[in-house]
Amino acid sequence: GAPEFPSTPARRYPARPRRTVVRPTTTGRTMGFQTVCKVSDVPVGGHRAAVAGSTKLVVFHLADGWYATQSSCTHVFASLAKGKVVDGCRIQCPLHRAQFDIKTGEVAQWASWPPGIVNVINAVRGEKALQTYKVRLQGDEVQVDA
Repeated sequence: GAPEFPSTPARRYPARPRRTVVRPTTTGRTMGFQTVCKVSDVPVGGHRAAVAGSTKLVVFHLADGWYATQSSCTHVFASLAKGKVVDGCRIQCPLHRAQFDIKTGEVAQWASWPPGIVNVINAVRGEKALQTYKVRLQGDEVQVDA
């Protein structure tokens, strides 16, 4: 007949807690303003990476106020937190030197470095503005609506 295998009791593991699924509203937003850093964390002219919920972004403290954009360049997704602020109002991507208006997200100058090679990438990746987010201050907290 058929070979007999020793009977092993079924293992019982503790039930995993149910994960709550947050479904976006019709506007695509799931949360309102969230604290991302303290005012003292970012000097005037500075910027830093931050996270609001599941949204990665960069917070900027410009001479005329606070702003926030998506964290990655729309060219080839380099981290804008590693970029530099140019002329007090634009962020320059550290990879191919694309520049974006921090207040509006609009492209100020598309990727231009290194010459030749970047033209091949630009043929595939057209200009695209950054997503921007509303920022407010609550005491010493910087909050972003993301």
